[in-house]
Amino acid sequence: MTKFKPLVVVASLLFAVTLLIPAMLVLPFSGEKSSGEPKAESKEKVDENIPQTSMEPGMDVTVYRMNSKEVETHPFEEYLVGVVAAEMPAEFEKEALKAQALAARTYIIQHMMQGKDSDVPSGAIVTDSTNHQVFKNNEELKKQWKGDYDWKLARIQEAVRATSGQILTYDGNPITAAFFSTSNGYTENAESVWPNATPYLKSVESPWDIDTPKFTDEKVISIGEFEKKLGVKVPAGNEIGKFIEKTAGNRVGQVDINGTVIKGTDIRTKLDLKSTDFTWKRNGDQIVIRTKGYGHGVGMSQYGANGMAAEGKNYTEIVSHYYKDVEISKSDTMLAKMTAKK
Repeated sequence: MTKFKPLVVVASLLFAVTLLIPAMLVLPFSGEKSSGEPKAESKEKVDENIPQTSMEPGMDVTVYRMNSKEVETHPFEEYLVGVVAAEMPAEFEKEALKAQALAARTYIIQHMMQGKDSDVPSGAIVTDSTNHQVFKNNEELKKQWKGDYDWKLARIQEAVRATSGQILTYDGNPITAAFFSTSNGYTENAESVWPNATPYLKSVESPWDIDTPKFTDEKVISIGEFEKKLGVKVPAGNEIGKFIEKTAGNRVGQVDINGTVIKGTDIRTKLDLKSTDFTWKRNGDQIVIRTKGYGHGVGMSQYGANGMAAEGKNYTEIVSHYYKDVEISKSDTMLAKMTAKK
């Protein structure tokens, strides 16, 4: 019979316990249920120069719904999903959706830092209209997408998650992340549309928009309605007005109609045109107006972003093209500043 060796037994027991303890510690606190299958590796390369965070800040966004006249409260990330889903087709390229998610997050954080608008009803920080960002809740998306709901929602959620914790900044502050549907081949300087110039909202080429669904439009309006809405008198003959100023984005800056000078932006608003890049001609007692592009033209073109993504550009390259000299920063840094002010 082999002699009993207590030291050997004790050593063996200590070794076994040493192996067992880490396993006991990992399972209860891992927060995950083991499926017994290896996790799939991400196919996307992470840019180490871009801030990465594990989750969006634990805060809510209160939205005033224009149709129901009610205030809805949504978790921050859920709100972003509702904005991206309402503002950009889910069929768009994934990198374009990410660029839209980044713009949407930047917008709402900048808005929160500035404080609510005076025209937003009590209890809400934003509306669901184009005055802020268009938003649709989960039930509205189910009705809109019907059988496509699951895969479309998954694409939008993926875009929001991929840009989690990131916002666009200029000189250390969140930018005004303006965007619009379709350019005329160029974006517009901010000062051509709004009162002040903005260093990162400058005209750039956007050739990807050409031949997209919303690139051209035509509107026919009677001369009487034209005169009434613009407060002008159309001269006799074929001439309607002289285009006396063009913008950096190749849009109409000013028009002289029979001695009355009107801004292109005012004409677009009053006649409800798709764009300020327009031409017109007289056809009997009607005026035929043709436009190129859709939207104000400032910032990121959504169809342009989709075109860039289709060519293989990633979302950081897309936003860097449309917003000049901006950086991608951590959103929690800005939220800390906002909290400190309260």
